[in-house]
Amino acid sequence: MGVSAVPGSGKTVTLSALAAKLIASDRIKDDQEVLVVTLVNSAVDNFARQVGAFVKERGLLPHVGYRVRTLHGLAHDIVRERPALVGLSDRFQIVDEREANRIRQHAADAWLASHPDAIDTYIAAGLDDRRTDWVRRDKWPELVGDIAYSFIKQAKDYQVTPADVRAQLDRQSQPLPLAEMGWAIYADYQRALTYRGAVDFDDLIRLALEALRLDEELLARLRHLWPYILEDEAQDSSRLQQEILDLLARRADSPGNWVRVGDPNQAIYETFTTASPEYLRDFLAEESVVRHDLPNSGRSTPSIIDLANYLIDWNRQDHPVREVRDALTEPHIEPTPQGDPQSNPQDRPDKVHVYGKKLTPQDEIGTVVNSLERWLPQHPDATVAVLVPRNQRGFQIVAELKAREIEHVELLRSTRATRETAGALGNVIQYLADPVSSRKLARVYRVWRRDDREKPELQDRMETVAKALKRCEHPEEFLWPRLGGDWLDAIEIAEPVVGLREHLTPFRDHVRRWQRATVLPVDQLILTLAQDLFKEPADLAIAHKLAVMLGRVGERHPDWRLPELTDELAVIARNERRFLGLSDDDMRFDPERHRGKVIVATIHKAKGLEWDRVYLMSLNNYNFPSGLPHDAFIGEKWFVRDSLNLEAEALAQLKAAVARSEAGYTEGAATQEARRDYASERMRLLYVGITRAKKELVMTWNSGRRGNQRPAVPFTALRTYWEEERGRS
Repeated sequence: MGVSAVPGSGKTVTLSALAAKLIASDRIKDDQEVLVVTLVNSAVDNFARQVGAFVKERGLLPHVGYRVRTLHGLAHDIVRERPALVGLSDRFQIVDEREANRIRQHAADAWLASHPDAIDTYIAAGLDDRRTDWVRRDKWPELVGDIAYSFIKQAKDYQVTPADVRAQLDRQSQPLPLAEMGWAIYADYQRALTYRGAVDFDDLIRLALEALRLDEELLARLRHLWPYILEDEAQDSSRLQQEILDLLARRADSPGNWVRVGDPNQAIYETFTTASPEYLRDFLAEESVVRHDLPNSGRSTPSIIDLANYLIDWNRQDHPVREVRDALTEPHIEPTPQGDPQSNPQDRPDKVHVYGKKLTPQDEIGTVVNSLERWLPQHPDATVAVLVPRNQRGFQIVAELKAREIEHVELLRSTRATRETAGALGNVIQYLADPVSSRKLARVYRVWRRDDREKPELQDRMETVAKALKRCEHPEEFLWPRLGGDWLDAIEIAEPVVGLREHLTPFRDHVRRWQRATVLPVDQLILTLAQDLFKEPADLAIAHKLAVMLGRVGERHPDWRLPELTDELAVIARNERRFLGLSDDDMRFDPERHRGKVIVATIHKAKGLEWDRVYLMSLNNYNFPSGLPHDAFIGEKWFVRDSLNLEAEALAQLKAAVARSEAGYTEGAATQEARRDYASERMRLLYVGITRAKKELVMTWNSGRRGNQRPAVPFTALRTYWEEERGRS
């Protein structure tokens, strides 16, 4: 069975109720389970809770008769059954995302070192020597890392090893330099995993499918264990996920026992992943599949539903790029019928604002926050969210909310509290790794006095003292002075600063204590620093998590010293690596718990959530391109010639080699296809953003940093439509 469910139709509740009904029926024997497969860990917890509640209502024991897993969790269950079957030991390890990134980056760095001139093939014309050197040093390594990530993930989805890739490349008559690079990094990466006796998450999925294909007895046993399979968020299914579930569900004694529920219009994770909404669409179209639609939604007002449905129609009929017209599909959203327990909010067309005025990025922030300042006091019990296309834009909104002392909660890649806590600890440890640096000592002083930044008069004094410390040529003369050689005495005479000794004496005591603590294991060192640096329980809790994390890293890498461990904190502070802080984004986020506060989230993070009032920001042709010539695309780096998307080109070369594409490889074709795919995904992202709003919706755009961005084409279509609708009403 395939179920296409619109936003707010209650698909999770429906699927949970179906699971409970099956568990309560005589179709499930004592040695069997209903298998529920969903996308993310938070959804696992939510499903388990809802199924458990339905089961208890039927008088049965919770946690019995069903299993809820992500795809990775399911793959782990399968591989653990017989690890030797796929070449693993019984004690095989799974490297987490952080460790996998580190291993892959080491492999990429090794390739870069042995191919220093590889960038010459792709560098854009017209760059001067200084800018070219900067690109070589800073931008090219980052891009190579991104290409390696996508290449390895796609190769594993094709189920090809480095040896397989090498053999296919050797058969090619045309040069495929990006595939050669990808193969070399893939081979190095995989060797490192093998040396550790480990696999990554992509290996788990690949090996699970291999195990099912190799062992008919294992497959038969698992088919018996899971006679019914319920798949949630099926629009984000990958080829391997579909093949694993198809193998488990297929049997001669049953007409069908696989239920796939999803919404192709909410497929927003496809860019450079192996997922695609086409797998669900094709499944829904199969003759042997019973299709049902869940079109009714009580989430939004009729006006907001009307706007979302118009976006579907405009996309299908009038989108200027024909290849993007299948980005959104029917069914339309329909309000709930009369008497439904989840009735739609009362319609208020005047609460939908498609704001067409051209704004600078800063003006857009000011406009939105000004609106919030007016709206919040009048709606203290309502929920409200500001949704942005990228984390960086969210950080800017958060900074303005904080400056105006507006209560807010972050649902971004990492919370501001996590970033600031990691940054503070990282700066101190960075100094402790280089204790003769007066510049780093001055930075530590700023960290120690960071609360002074809130008041201009205290901040001025903090900067004066920090600058004095920065001029200290020999920090040991301040921290550990010999008799008669105290730098503090000398500076007070040479540069009298009010309160200098008062501030620096306790600071010196703390730094001495921290230096003594460097002999401790890194987790204990961080806890020692945290006790002196932080007072708030939330900061202390985050510091504890960081201590645990770095303690584990230290155990895996006993040769690492403070500089390497500082790097781990630095990438967290710069938000380059996801770190789960102790906040609601670690769990199932509930907007109802934050009434009267502003939630700041990316649209991706907002999927599955809803608020009374929603602001959709930055709806320009950079964040939401349509595939037109004047659009800008994030995957096309300014320093690469001919606007090539090298990530897409590398995957096309891989496909030409191992998937034996009849068309072969033509440079530039993959870039154009990537544009269309990305434009389609951003159409769906806009649809998801609109459908988060229950009662009120505000949409704005900005002209970008250089002032050259335009309103996104679908935004303009929505604005024109809405103005006409308002005019008619």
